[in-house]
This record gives sequence, C-alpha cells and structure tokens, in this order.
Amino acid sequence: MIHVKFKNLDKSAMAKEAVEERVHALVQKFSDLRESKIQVTLEMQNSPAQAGPDLFKVKFHISRGRYDGVTVEKSDANLYIALADVADHMLEALNRAGDRARVKERRKARELTKKVESLLHLEDKKVS
Repeated sequence: MIHVKFKNLDKSAMAKEAVEERVHALVQKFSDLRESKIQVTLEMQNSPAQAGPDLFKVKFHISRGRYDGVTVEKSDANLYIALADVADHMLEALNRAGDRARVKERRKARELTKKVESLLHLEDKKVS
C-alpha cells in the first residue's frame, strides 16, 4: 500500500505518479514490499524570514513486513532529483537489510551444523 503525503506543497498528480512509478520499481525487485505500507512524504522547505531557494525533501518510510522501519530521506533544489536520489538510496538500504537477514540465517545454520557435528563426534567416541 502506497501513501503519498504532500507537506507545505500543493498536491500534484504528476509528482504522485512519479512517486508511484519509483515505488513500483522497488516492489518489483523486492516482492516482500507488497505486504508493507509505504509512506512517501514530499515536502517543500522554505523560510519566510530568510530569502533563498526552495529546498524539496522526499522521505520514504516502510512500515510492516520484512523491511519494517526502513526510512530514507533526501533533499534537493529539484523535487524530482530528490525523488530519484531517495529511490536509489532506498534500493541500497533494502539490499543491506536483506543481506543482514541472510547473514543471520547463515550464522544460525552454521552454529546448528557445528552442534550436530559435535554431538555426532561425541556419540562416535562413546561407541568406540
């Protein structure tokens, strides 16, 4: 489920479509995201007290599912560049999160294998 939130920014169908396109590309690569809730916040930061260029901030937050709690936030002077940056960084973050899970599973499997081998080795000594 994808939820696009506009903060200090007028709602734009084009921006929402761009977000959905980026998120669907991530969902195709990481099928576990289908069960997750993905919230994308598009925000414009400007200061009424100080003149200067507007800054757009894009934040991806995933809740529920395998990647629960993964959050990435990027800023740029252009909304679509910030969106592209955050989508690329989210891809890296999801890869790392998946790698951590695989490393933990492998470690547990190796520990179990060592325990079984040590028990078998003890049994062989008892039989001899």
